[in-house]
Amino acid sequence: MWGRDCCLLVFEVDQKLVAYITLLADRLTVESELLETEGVRYRTFPAVKIGLLAADQRAKGAGKALVRWAFRHVVTKLCPQLGIRFMTVAALNDPDSGYDVAPYYEQFGFIHAAPDGLPRPGEFFRTMFFDVKPLLDALGPQPG
Repeated sequence: MWGRDCCLLVFEVDQKLVAYITLLADRLTVESELLETEGVRYRTFPAVKIGLLAADQRAKGAGKALVRWAFRHVVTKLCPQLGIRFMTVAALNDPDSGYDVAPYYEQFGFIHAAPDGLPRPGEFFRTMFFDVKPLLDALGPQPG
């Protein structure tokens, strides 16, 4: 389902919400010239952000399925229309509780935007990104 600036996919069991993911427009800003080897000197790029991802215990494996759906949706639907190069996520990191979701996103290939991988002072998240170009290249030329 698409809203004005957001996409939402939900999983239900017995008509009860058990998992969901949202995608929204974003931009990735990095300190270094990320695509310098491609001759791109920008430090800010169009992106799609995984805004919210949640799954409860009744939906084992739903989180991974939703992230995989997001990759497919971004690469097949959004990239051709919007010129998106990256997916982003604000990975929650709460040092007081020991909760850190970054390793979850690392298993999909997301990497930290900050060179040191640390959150900025006073923030409880770390920006991570995934370059979708290899996925686009694997699809080959698309009609259109």
